[in-house]
Amino acid sequence: MSEQTFDWVSALSAGGHEQEDATRRLHELLLRAARFEVNRRRNALDSSVDVDQLAADAAHDALMAVMAKLHTFRGDSRFTTWVYKFALLEAAVKVRRRAWREREVSLDSDAWTRMPNLAAGPAGSAEASELMLALRRAIQEALTPHQRLVLVQVAIEGVPIDVLAERLGSTRGALYKTLHDARRKLRLRLAEQGFHIDAGRKEAAA
Repeated sequence: MSEQTFDWVSALSAGGHEQEDATRRLHELLLRAARFEVNRRRNALDSSVDVDQLAADAAHDALMAVMAKLHTFRGDSRFTTWVYKFALLEAAVKVRRRAWREREVSLDSDAWTRMPNLAAGPAGSAEASELMLALRRAIQEALTPHQRLVLVQVAIEGVPIDVLAERLGSTRGALYKTLHDARRKLRLRLAEQGFHIDAGRKEAAA
């Protein structure tokens, strides 16, 4: 029976040898997907990294995640398509965390005050300078220290959100919520001052 027509949910829930065989087949699928994603991102890693082990770890964690959420599969897509996403996510997270393992991430909520004025210099227009000043005031006055930290590290310094979550002992979901709330506060504060930011473009750029 092909992977597409195989009743994965039933087999993975059956118990006994049928479940063991289905779990083995699922792990093979996840490992292929994880190897693909790790190799696609391997330029982010130094040559000493064992990419096969990284893929194996990603496949293992993806298997655990799939089994924990098996009851949520509704059949809107092929099962194999659904599970590939788990493997791709776990592989991407592991590559990002490995790439940032030796890099310092500032957890100082006031780090943004040391950033250069991006609108300064010949290329900076008066309008852009005015917006930047308003933005800096909004960051200082409207955001909590935690919101400032997350906003600066993720949106400005480019720290992957899963890496920051690991350093802060938090979760991706919690930091996404923090980031969403911080952006909403900044848009409201800037709008009060006559600056209207395209929310869709800002979210897409994150």
